[in-house]
Amino acid sequence: MKLTDNEIRDITKYLEEGKPLPDMYRFLLFGDKREVELVWNGKTNEVTNVVLPFQVIEHVDEPRAEKDTRIQTSLFDFDNRGRQVKGWTNKLIWGDNKLILSSLKNGPLREEIEAQGGLKLIYIDPPFDVGADFSMDIEIGDEQFTKQPGVLEELAYRDTWGKGADSFIAMIYERLSLMRDLLADDGSIYVHCDWRVNSYLHLIMDEIFGKDNFKNEIIWHYDDKFATGGNVLDRNHDVIYSFSKADKPIVNKIILEKDEPTRRALRKKVDGKTIDVRDEQGNKIWVTYTEKKADDVWRIPRTIQNLEYPTQKPEKLIERIILASSNQNDLISDFFCGSGTTLAVAEKLGRKWIGSDLGKFAIHTSRKRMIGVQRELKKEGKNYRAFEILNLGKYERQHYIGVNPSLREKEKQKQIARKEKAFLELILRAYRAEGVEGFKTFHGKKSARLVAVGPINLPVTRLFVDEVIKECLANKISKVDVLAFEFEMGLFPNIQEEAKKKGIDLALKYIPRDVFDKRAVEKNQVVFHDVSYIEVKPHVKGNSVAVELTDFSVYYNQDSIANAEATIKNGKSKLVVENGKIIKVSKDKDGIVRRDILTKKWTDWIDYWAVDFDFESKKEVVRIKKDKAEIEERWTGDYIFENEWQSFRTKKDRTLELKSIAHECTKGRRKIAVKVVDIFGNDTMKVIRIQI
Repeated sequence: MKLTDNEIRDITKYLEEGKPLPDMYRFLLFGDKREVELVWNGKTNEVTNVVLPFQVIEHVDEPRAEKDTRIQTSLFDFDNRGRQVKGWTNKLIWGDNKLILSSLKNGPLREEIEAQGGLKLIYIDPPFDVGADFSMDIEIGDEQFTKQPGVLEELAYRDTWGKGADSFIAMIYERLSLMRDLLADDGSIYVHCDWRVNSYLHLIMDEIFGKDNFKNEIIWHYDDKFATGGNVLDRNHDVIYSFSKADKPIVNKIILEKDEPTRRALRKKVDGKTIDVRDEQGNKIWVTYTEKKADDVWRIPRTIQNLEYPTQKPEKLIERIILASSNQNDLISDFFCGSGTTLAVAEKLGRKWIGSDLGKFAIHTSRKRMIGVQRELKKEGKNYRAFEILNLGKYERQHYIGVNPSLREKEKQKQIARKEKAFLELILRAYRAEGVEGFKTFHGKKSARLVAVGPINLPVTRLFVDEVIKECLANKISKVDVLAFEFEMGLFPNIQEEAKKKGIDLALKYIPRDVFDKRAVEKNQVVFHDVSYIEVKPHVKGNSVAVELTDFSVYYNQDSIANAEATIKNGKSKLVVENGKIIKVSKDKDGIVRRDILTKKWTDWIDYWAVDFDFESKKEVVRIKKDKAEIEERWTGDYIFENEWQSFRTKKDRTLELKSIAHECTKGRRKIAVKVVDIFGNDTMKVIRIQI
């Protein structure tokens, strides 16, 4: 379309003044084939294509036999302990699902996915509640403690809901685009939502997947929810949108039992007309129907099972989705996996799976749940697959400092510099360290120790610490502190032991949330706590060894006794964490304060622990895609924790075994690794050496 002189003048004026073009000019200039389009602040069709390596940090496989026997099966092969050694290994990934999706789509794992026939089904239940966050309720005896979200999780919440619906739409749009590209041609996606965002989501999915690929708007109706009251009708349903990648998705009929049998005349078509079928005497033939084909209204109670996670969906709901759009041995995914319901149902139905979540506690909950599923299937004599827990590896600077990727390169570098400087000044001030210059990895100095500060919205990785150690060796530095909001799973104690061998005293410390409290910083009240501490005792008898957990220490802080005493009202109570103890602060009706320590024993802090009886038998190797599509395998210097025995608490059973089974070993020296996960979902490991 040719522009008029006035239109050209107006557009030029907007551009010179740096103002956004009104929509009327956008359509005049660029046109648009879509009749209806959802537009939001910051909309872009650009999708990240970053590829980060996946690091396997733990391999979980409930042994199929306790004795030294060889099991043969057609599905996959096992070693003499009954552990899977070949075939697809299911994957539970901790991290930002945008980077996970991009790395799956563009990285070496894509080949592995395609070798399994491609990704056939995706189900997601994204955080569509504007009031939702990553806080969690933890049971401490008869009390319930609400743990505040970590800084990484809080930043994710800010990115999702910081600007209301605009933020949510931008977040989900890019991720859905990546999911579409990852799906197989006969694949389908189911997106779970409710009244807050379903109108937006339908338009977004029309745009990404195409209106012709819309299959169903499924109404999940439940009538076992508490009445909301007020001046609105009770909201007793959620919406699940179903779209296909292309025009021939996998579709399986779902047959349900009728509430009551129905009796109908048998009918057939003759010459295009439907007529009754009659017997030899001319009487109608009547048929009683006890089953029906599922429609798009699914009546499934919310409380059909004992749920252990606030937003957990009933397994019956997920089972119907999986049965409808996938077949045995197909690969399915849930990239907001929460407590692992999708993964658990997939395993029980004989599907392969990939799950991911940003919440470390969600990953830990899923791990426990999947071990429970393995145990259940083992007891029933059914097949199941091993699964591995993965981290994302090396990050580029712009991913951890939160830089706007749409900026020009020069502006991007300026923004990186400004944000890094402000972030580092904040952390160093709270740590009471002074800034230093002239180093690659060090940012400050406190007494005789140099200080390296990890990224703000991603965990410190092995690669990050390796760079710190390299600079220590190059500059003859012997004492260093690494500060981080999160450390990748399985990082310690191996990394400290390696540093010690090289003459470096390496301390890893958590940055507390208090660094963002100006008053706490000014009063020097911010405490950077050490990583947890484990003590174990091996029991060697003949050629067998058992491991006993003898001590565990943590140093967490959340809120303070003084603040609780000042803010709670008479007759109320509050739980705080101070110096590694959970304390209940109460006021009676007269304002008299009482303090009760709830974590009286060290075992109260432990939620889960596991043993690898032959640590360092399996190297951690990352696969990195090179420029010419070549795949390079590189050893990280770490080893995969092979989970061979574990004990953990569940909602139903709060007991914890403190001594493992006796494990038969070959003679000689070996290393045993013990992993402990605390009630907040943070893991710590200790490695011991024994002689058999």
